[in-house]
Amino acid sequence: MEEKGISQAVIRRMPRYYRYLGDLLDAGVERISSNDLSSRMNVTASQIRQDLNNFGGFGQQGYGYNVKYLYEEIGKILGLNTTHDVIIIGAGHLGQALANYVKFEKLGFMIRALFDVDPELIGQNVRGIPILPLSELPDYVKNHPVDIATLTMPKSEAAAIADELAGLGVHAIWNFAHVDLELLDADVIVENVHLSDSLMQLSYNTVKHTKEKEG
Repeated sequence: MEEKGISQAVIRRMPRYYRYLGDLLDAGVERISSNDLSSRMNVTASQIRQDLNNFGGFGQQGYGYNVKYLYEEIGKILGLNTTHDVIIIGAGHLGQALANYVKFEKLGFMIRALFDVDPELIGQNVRGIPILPLSELPDYVKNHPVDIATLTMPKSEAAAIADELAGLGVHAIWNFAHVDLELLDADVIVENVHLSDSLMQLSYNTVKHTKEKEG
C-alpha cells in the first residue's frame, strides 16, 4: 500500500486512534461509526475518514468500523506487530522511570539495557534490566540488536552521544535531553520530546482559562 506523502499531523493522530480503540475493545464494543468515534475523540468524522483513507479506509458504508480489526490494523501501521529492542542512555530518575513503565513491553518496546557514567549506578538493575557503563556502549551495540536508543541525559552530552549512536548503526533516537537534535545522517530518525513544553502549554491554558472566568 502506498503511504508516501502522509503528513506528520496524520501520523500523530494514529496513536490516539489506537488508544481509543483499545478502550472500546476493553469495553466490549464490536463496531463503531466515524461519528461516534468523533464524539469520543473531539476529531471530526470527516477527519477520521480522511486519516484512515490514507492507509486503505477499513470501514464499510452503513456498518462503520469493526473495532478489533481497525485496532489491529492501526497497530500494524504503527509497527506494533513486531518487537523493538530499546536501550536507555542515562540511568537517572527519568531513565529509570521509563525502564519501570511496563506498558512499553505490552506495545512491543523491550528495554534491554541502561547506560550511565555514575559508578554508584553501574552494576545495579531496574526491574531486572542492567545498568551498564557508558564505555561499553559500542561493544553492546555491535553484539546486540538495538532498534531505538533513548536519551535521558544532560543536553550538553546528547549531541555527541547521538552522533556516536549514528556511527554505530542505530537508526532511531528517542530524545528526552533538553535540546533539539538534528543529525546529519539522514538514515537516523530522531523524535525530540520536551516534557517542559507540554507543562508550559498547560500553564498558558490555565492562566487563559482563569482570566476568561474572571472576566
